Amino acid sequence: MMWISLFLITLAWVSSTQAGDYCEDAIEECKKSAGPWTRCYEDRIATCTPKGRFSLNFVRMMVNFSQEAEASLTSTHRIHIPSSALQRSMGGVINQDVLVVATVIDSTHFKQSPSRARGKVMQTTPTVLGESVLAVRAGHHPVGNLSQPIKLMFPHNKEEKDGICVFWQESVLEDGTGRWSTDGCNTSDSGSHFICSCNHLSFFAVLVNPVLSVDETSSVNLSYITYIGSALSVFFTVISLIIYICLQRRRPEKSISVHMQLTGALLCLHFSFLLSCFWVWLMKENMEGWVCQFLGLFLHWSLLATISWTALEGFHLYLLLVRVFNIYVRRYLLKLSLVGWGLPTLIAVVCGISRVYGKFSLVPRDDKSHNSTAQICWMKTEFPQRLVVSYVTTVAFPCLVIVYNSCMLGVVVFKLWGLRKGSESSSVWKKVNREKRTTLLKDCATVLGLSCVLGLPWGLASTTYFSLLGIYVFTILNSLQGVFVFLWSIALICKSRSDNNSSSRDPSSQKMMTTSFNS
Repeated sequence: MMWISLFLITLAWVSSTQAGDYCEDAIEECKKSAGPWTRCYEDRIATCTPKGRFSLNFVRMMVNFSQEAEASLTSTHRIHIPSSALQRSMGGVINQDVLVVATVIDSTHFKQSPSRARGKVMQTTPTVLGESVLAVRAGHHPVGNLSQPIKLMFPHNKEEKDGICVFWQESVLEDGTGRWSTDGCNTSDSGSHFICSCNHLSFFAVLVNPVLSVDETSSVNLSYITYIGSALSVFFTVISLIIYICLQRRRPEKSISVHMQLTGALLCLHFSFLLSCFWVWLMKENMEGWVCQFLGLFLHWSLLATISWTALEGFHLYLLLVRVFNIYVRRYLLKLSLVGWGLPTLIAVVCGISRVYGKFSLVPRDDKSHNSTAQICWMKTEFPQRLVVSYVTTVAFPCLVIVYNSCMLGVVVFKLWGLRKGSESSSVWKKVNREKRTTLLKDCATVLGLSCVLGLPWGLASTTYFSLLGIYVFTILNSLQGVFVFLWSIALICKSRSDNNSSSRDPSSQKMMTTSFNS
């Protein structure tokens, strides 16, 4: 009876061991282990047992080192490994068969971290073609710098024309994250498949966002453009504030007060950005501490305030030009200030209490290339909910403001177009002098100019996903927003003089102005 008990215990242990060694469970178990899960997974797929649906996209075979390896993982995914790669994978050992393992796994297992590889910076969040990643392993030694590349085939629809082959490179922090890199991979399109030719073995995929890579020269140029543009914006926003203060003293108007608030927010934004960059340059790697946290909070608060006052400018334009008469809002400027300054303050305080702010690594260090890390005082890279907070406050919120201001622009332009059309159809229009007709056109151009200045630079963010030119245009226009505000203040001075001249000649026009919301 004792030997029967031992046999049953041994059988149960073997069964439990085999049950826990299925390939389907390898990824989740590897994620629980220390270090990058991809290394663990490469070892596990060499010995695990495929079952169920996993066996349909899983290949494990022994290939002679002098032959080439070809396999179909699915009906459309194929791999081809040259004999030179198989020989390299055996570390110089000859006359042996090579174990080749390949499988298709879901791309959702790969979590990205901001990174840079040898002068290339991924500027977008990419989309993996078919959410499929090919994992390829051969032999027992790393395979790289092949003279004959391996080839992988990824099927695609005709609509997906801008694919790029990449492989997964682990983060140097070994926190389970990484990035998609194009190093060592070339892409060709057969019409129905993307063919990836890579000089190493790893986890491969095709990105179809498309992903935009910016070389280091362009990155440096964009940095200089940003620094110079922000410095000019700080200088010109200070001048604009002085102009608005003088205009407000001479003729108090709610519009000028709103412009002052937006200008002040822009001044804080560009000043906080330059201050954060200067602090990074001054402190080098020693950026931890309350100063960097405060600068991150100040920069985030300034950005939110600028976006809020941009939306309030659109709201004020609507009241000023569409609902001109019979409007009275008690303590109007105070209510606008509660929204324009209070909402950003509330968000920044909540984020500050949650310890969101600190050192943000734009480009984590690459130990192989020894490149210095690009850092800024913003939201801490290691903060777990950083991406959620960043997307909600710096992506979703600006998008809503852009849509809102676009609607306001459409309403204002439609209203002005209707007024002009009605005036042209009336007999009075024919008797009006050319000066008043020109004034109406200038007012329309003024509204369009203001709306474009407030909305277009932020809206051009979408162009940065598709072209390097879009990145340059977006960077230039947004870094020079302070200059545009200065030009707008100059236009207000000219308009104020024109209104004074016209009102002195036509007292009825001055009477009409006193009934408007702008009074």
